[in-house]
Parts: sequence; structure tokens; C-alpha cells
Amino acid sequence: MAETAVFVWEGTDRQGRKTKGEISSTNPNLAKAELRRQGINTQKIRRKGRAFSFGGGGKVTPADIALFVRQMATMMRAGVPLVQSFDIVADGVDKPKLAELIRAIRNDVAGGGNFAGALRKHPLQFDDLFCNLVEAGEQSGSLETMLDRIATYKEKTESLKAKVRKAMTYPAAVLIVAFIVSGILLIKVVPQFEQVFAGFGAELPAFTRMVIGISEFTQDWWLIILFGAFGAGWAFTAAYKRSKRMRDTIDRIALKTPIVGNIIEKSAVARYARTLSTTFAAGVPLVDALNSVAGATGNSVYVNAVYRVRDDVSTGQQLNFSMRSTGVFPNMVNQMVAIGEEAGALDSMLDKAATYYEEQVDNAVDNLTALMEPMIMSVLGVLVGGLIIAMYLPIFQLGAVVGG
Repeated sequence: MAETAVFVWEGTDRQGRKTKGEISSTNPNLAKAELRRQGINTQKIRRKGRAFSFGGGGKVTPADIALFVRQMATMMRAGVPLVQSFDIVADGVDKPKLAELIRAIRNDVAGGGNFAGALRKHPLQFDDLFCNLVEAGEQSGSLETMLDRIATYKEKTESLKAKVRKAMTYPAAVLIVAFIVSGILLIKVVPQFEQVFAGFGAELPAFTRMVIGISEFTQDWWLIILFGAFGAGWAFTAAYKRSKRMRDTIDRIALKTPIVGNIIEKSAVARYARTLSTTFAAGVPLVDALNSVAGATGNSVYVNAVYRVRDDVSTGQQLNFSMRSTGVFPNMVNQMVAIGEEAGALDSMLDKAATYYEEQVDNAVDNLTALMEPMIMSVLGVLVGGLIIAMYLPIFQLGAVVGG
């Protein structure tokens, strides 16, 4: 199957007026034929060049995938055929990489493949859970409904991840700013005061001597300190990716961290409930659904718990009883799952639980942000203020001696 490309054209319409635009086609001759059918006399046509951008056209993010699925769901709900929906969506995206991905999927589908099979060729953008849901929609003949459900799931999941990232990056940003400000003061500002103090001929206060000592050490070793910090960060990241034991330990510690641990726990529960609700509503068997859900929780403690639940359910235990035995799921979620199982409305109850915990995460992040703002001022005030006091303390003492 020839690759679809975008062509830029110029020409005249039936009234002889100049017009121009873009059209998707496999080659310029077919594009001219399509334009002629629309009453356009083509004068110039060329393949649209790819806009230059750093990173090869921009990395395709989960947020981009969520937008793609939402647009596909909208097109199909409006009655637009699947292949034509791909063309419309691809023409409307700004990222060349995303447009290229959509057209590759479109070509596979137009060549006779199914939607899920085309998606499986791109595992970095579409995981097994995503592909299984699309496959369930195709097999049941309700692809547009399933795409709408997947779009809602992806949007809510990405929104939740963004809130958790906000909670995690805020404290890190405070430490980085404090580190940079302190470094500048120690390397650039303190040495200026040190030259002034050299002419005093009197013993400096202990606090000032300590700050000067730190400044001299920083001036001599700042490059090693900087590379050491980057090296430690890289080593930690590499070890975290390679060592399952390390990931499990850090995830357990993260759940016990004050304030932040509460956000991580609620977000894991929300992801679990949202993902299981979506897969179960799509008709995926519960055991298979739990197998896909485990990786979506985002914390190894809950990943291991979900696998234990899956093993218990596969032996015939009820879902709520299995969840309760793990000891990691809140009682409210266990009770809602029990009610859902009894009433035959498990997907609905899980959806309500997911919505509740998503709102809880939202509120917790807002509270953390409000709490961090005065802490930022306090930390920076102590660091900057402490250095300034250390530098001016000898001047104050000298003034007191002179005045006396």
C-alpha cells in the first residue's frame, strides 16, 4: 500500500478565482484527479515538506494519543468512515510525528487489516490494554462507542498523572532553586565580602567563618559537586529502572511519605478503579482485565496486590474479598465493589469510586500547593537571609565597637 502524503496545491475554481489548499493522497496525479473532480483546475502541486523541529518532529505523548482517540471517536460518531476519519484527523494535527503515526495506522487499515492489529505495530504508543479495548469494540460492532470510552479513560488518566507530577515536582523545584541561589551567593557574593573582612584586622564571628569556609570549599570543588550531583541522579535513575527490588522499596517508602504518600495512594486506587471499570464495561473477562490493570496503577505495591487479586479471582473468589485480603485497598472501595458485584453493576460502581478518588487527588494536590508556597518562602528566606546575616554580622560588630 502506497504511503499517503499531504500535497500543497494552487489553482482556479469553476468561477476562475484563484484558490489554494492542501490535500492528502498517495501521489500527485491522484491528487490532481481528486481536485479536478471537485472543479479545481490545478496549476501547481507539490508535496508538503515536513516542518523542522527539535527531536524529529516532537515525541508523541500520551496526551497526543488521548486527543487522537477523542477526535477519532467524534468522527466515527458523526458517521464518517474509519479510513476517512484517519485522513481528517491526520490533516488536523500539528506534530509531524503524530501525523506520520496516524497515516501509518490508516494505511494498514486501508490495506485490509483491522484497527487493533494496526495499533499493535506501535507498542510504544499503544499498550496491550489499549489494543485489547479496541479489539473488543471491533468484535462487538461498537467501535465508535468503545473509542469514546477509551478517550474518556485516557483523558482522565492523563489528567490524574499530571496532578501527581505537579505534586512531585513542586518540592523538587524548591530544592533546585534553593541549591542554585545558594551556589551563586557562595561563589560570587561571599568572596566579595571576604576581601572586605581581610582589612578589618579583627577576629570574625564563628557563623561568618563557617560561611566563608563553605564558600571557599564550594569555589574549589563546585565543578566536582555539580558533576557529582548529575552523576548521582543518573546512577539512581539507572538503578531504579534495572532493579525491581529497588523499585519496590522506593514505592513502599513513597506510600509512607507524609502528605505525598497520601496523594500517591489515592492516585493508584483511582487508576485501578478507572482502568478496571473501562475494561470490564468493554466485555473483557475479569481475570484478563486484572492482568491489564496491574501495570496501570503506577506503584509496585499495588501492582503486586492486583496480581494477587487476579490469582485469587481465577480460583473462584469474589473480587471484593480478594481485594480486602491484600490490605492495600480502602474499605470504601472494597464495599463499593461488593455492592457492584451483588447488583451486577461492577463497572458503574468502579467508575464512581474512580471519580471520587480522582477528586480526592485533585483536592490533595491543591492543598499541597497552598502548603508549599509559604514553605518555599521560608526555605529561601532561611538560606538567603542566613548568608546575608553571616556577611553583615562583622560589619554590625565593627560599628558597635566604633560607636562604643
